[in-house]
Amino acid sequence: MAWKTLDDMDLTGKRVLVRVDINVPMEDGHVTDTTRIDRIVPTVRDVLAAGGIPILMAHYGRPKGKVVPEMSLSHVVPTLSDILDQPVAFIDGNYGDRIAALQAGDIALLENLRFNPGEEANDANFAQRLASLGDVYVNDAFSAAHRAHASTEALAKLLPACAGRLMQEELSALEAALGTPERPVVAIVGGAKVSTKLDLLGNLVEKVDHLVIGGGMANTFLAAQGIDVGKSLAEHEMANTARDIIAKAKTTGCEIILPRDIVVAKEFKENAQHRTVAAGACPEDQMILDAGPETVDYIKGVLKDAKTLIMNGPLGVFELAPFHKATFDVLDEIARQTKAGDLVSVAGGGDTVAAVNASGHESDFTYISTAGGAFLEWMEGKTLPGVAALEG
Repeated sequence: MAWKTLDDMDLTGKRVLVRVDINVPMEDGHVTDTTRIDRIVPTVRDVLAAGGIPILMAHYGRPKGKVVPEMSLSHVVPTLSDILDQPVAFIDGNYGDRIAALQAGDIALLENLRFNPGEEANDANFAQRLASLGDVYVNDAFSAAHRAHASTEALAKLLPACAGRLMQEELSALEAALGTPERPVVAIVGGAKVSTKLDLLGNLVEKVDHLVIGGGMANTFLAAQGIDVGKSLAEHEMANTARDIIAKAKTTGCEIILPRDIVVAKEFKENAQHRTVAAGACPEDQMILDAGPETVDYIKGVLKDAKTLIMNGPLGVFELAPFHKATFDVLDEIARQTKAGDLVSVAGGGDTVAAVNASGHESDFTYISTAGGAFLEWMEGKTLPGVAALEG
């Protein structure tokens, strides 16, 4: 572990600049989902318990360096205060005396960092200005760690720096899944397009023992092998790329698992008339909307021998019944093995989290990342500037 945690820092009497992600969904000025706020609570409480004064820094939306009143973080303060169970002082862009007046036990929140063009530009002067407000820097926003911004990268080099609890949890989980995993490792990657996950697939075939490809991506791989996929969503122009990935997997010893049987329908809608056929038997006037039971049984067999699983994407159109069945059946197996202590399971990405939640297994994975782009870039093997800055 190359980065420090809160346990390595002396916070007594220190002003602690904590980069958090509270870019929460809002409607009519009210927070509609508190998940991201809930997840920063352990860090804020631990800073307070260690005698530090947490000064929270965050962004909201994409104001592009301009003050946009509806994107003010002042709208988040009531919910933040409720969840932290104490008042949170809101400090606008004129930091000045408000910071100096903070006392032990106080919590403050700075205005939207992206109102200042220096934030996204990773401007050294803006980072210096932020650094002057505190004594210690804590990054608890893994979801923003793939951006080299002033509050995630430049600032980390100006003060004693460490990871917050959420960042620590995320990095530990991902290290266990892809850094030094217990083998065999299975990756499940789904989604609509191969083109958006090229780097991911290229990295995974070098890191995992079995790679399950589902969703629209699987159709592209089937088509690349000369299999007719009818009217299914597929990127036929990516055929050569798909074949290259299959060839690379052969050289690295990674088994690529594609659907063996498929669920097809004429219409893309809930409870559309459907049937299960062999993967090579999709009628030309129909589309593939899910993997079939033979495929699910094969994946379950692979999972039974696995020690580590990483998941990014569903196996079918899980939003439409009954085309959620393959995804949910596999999630049931992952949950069963995880609860039995036989599997380390890590999932991430918007569709994946939605599928896990819809299946009722949100508390059954070892770790579920809500970091989106940062999670994907980590899986792609890329260096994340916000993490690298903590490593000093």
